[in-house]
Order: sequence, then structure tokens, then C-alpha cells
Amino acid sequence: MAHLGFVGLGVMGSRMVKRLLDAGHMVVGYNRTRAKAEWLVDAGMQWGETPAAVARAAEVTFSMVRDTGALRAITEGPAGLLAGLAQGKVYVDMSTVSPAVSADLATQVAARGAQMLDAPVSGSVSTLEQGKLSIMVGGDRAAFKRVQPILQAIGPKVTYVGGNGQAVLMKIATNLSLAVQMLAFSEGLLLAEKSGIPRATAVEVLLNSVIASPMLLYRGPFVLEMPEEAWFDVTMMQKDMQLALEMGRKLDVPLPTTAVTNEMLTAARGMGLEKRDFAVLYDVMARLAGGHA
Repeated sequence: MAHLGFVGLGVMGSRMVKRLLDAGHMVVGYNRTRAKAEWLVDAGMQWGETPAAVARAAEVTFSMVRDTGALRAITEGPAGLLAGLAQGKVYVDMSTVSPAVSADLATQVAARGAQMLDAPVSGSVSTLEQGKLSIMVGGDRAAFKRVQPILQAIGPKVTYVGGNGQAVLMKIATNLSLAVQMLAFSEGLLLAEKSGIPRATAVEVLLNSVIASPMLLYRGPFVLEMPEEAWFDVTMMQKDMQLALEMGRKLDVPLPTTAVTNEMLTAARGMGLEKRDFAVLYDVMARLAGGHA
């Protein structure tokens, strides 16, 4: 059993904490909105009043927040996570943020005698709950070895990819395909549907064909019934696409399908769909095709 901290108890973070509790770890948690975390307190999680308090109480502290701005908000200042770090502690950020910002934060963590790993995940709420999440890790290899057994309580596939910032870069390289696949799926589905094939039938055929990636298998059915709470909303998906495009410019890698899909996400926001799961790309395409989703 390890003494762990966790900052950011949203859709994914909260379920990660539940898995850590179920594995027998002691967890101190913090979330900006405490009410969303009460069910975890009932399940055995201890409450930390600030990110700094969480880091002081834990050997290893995790965070899972929405974007780069949110990461700065939980790490900076007297109540921030950095203030609670000390010699020998490890900080693991599982957010998808700017690789440069992540690497810079790792330098600040090292200045306090602690070590930082970036450890974003590949998967969804369903893969997390099924224990099938994949985790990629960047940072010091010895620190990785130390936290690897803890990470395996969250997801069974944990891969070391390189130095600080490299795992976040790998995550962005992975995530750009999610929206691109969803857009291509929507195009094929609309062709079938507008030709007279029932949408549910077309979805069944497509998801039993060679195009059915693991992501499409769990998100494809959203075009029939969207979840009440977005697993990964349009705004968050576009944040990752823009990080990818920024990396593409920096590394001289053309990303044509990423660019087109990013514009469709902009269209989704223009239609007021920014809080919906990014599977709403189908609705955007349906409207552009002259119909209603």
C-alpha cells in the first residue's frame, strides 16, 4: 500500500482514484469542486484542502486536469502542488498539455528535490472502468520504475517512452487520430444513411468491418445515442488537435487530416456543440449535408 495524492477528480481522475482505492492504496484527493468528489470520500478517499496539502501528505502525487492553464492553476502559488513537494517525492501528471510546459514544470519539480513524470493515458471512461487503459510515461527511468506498479493499478499497459515531455508528445500524436477517425466514420455513415440505409444498420455494418478500431467500437454508437455527460468534449478534443498542429509546425510534419478535422471541430463550436462529446462531429456533418442528426 502506498500513500498517494490525486489532484483533479473529473470524469477520468475520479475513476482512477476509485481503482487506486480498490487496489488498497491510501489516497488523499483534491478537486476544485468538492461536491463532485464526495462519493470518493464515501469510498475511503481522504480530502486535502489544497493541492499543496495533498502533495505534503503523499509519497507520490498524481494530477489529471483539463488543459495547460488548469495545470498551472493547480501547481503554482503557495497553495499549489509545487509548494507541497520535497526531497524524495514523485509527481505524476496525467494531463494532456503542452510538452514544453510539462518539461519546464519537471525542471521546477527537480529544483525542489522531487521528480516528475508525465503519464498521459490512451483510452476512455469505458476502457478505464474495464481495466484496459494504456499509459505512456516520460521522465527519469528510476522514478518510472518506482511508480510503475501503482500505475498498473490504473491500467495494465504502462510504457516508458523517454524523457520529460516525451509521453505528452506521444499522447498528442495518438489523440489526433481519434477525431480524424470519427470524422471519416461520420462521412461513410452519412453516405449510407442518405442513400436510404437506416442509420442503426449502417453503424452495425461499419462497426463489424475492418475499419472498426477500438475507439470507434465504443464511440461509434454515440451517433445513435449520445451520453448525457461527454467522455471527451469538443473543446478538449480541439485543444489536443491544436497542440498537434503546433507540434507539426515546429517539427516540419504536415498534418492535413488533422487540420481539416480541427476546422470541423471549430464548426461544432460555432453550432453551440462545444460541450458535447466529440462524436458530435457526426451531427456537424449531417447538418452540412442538409439534414438533421
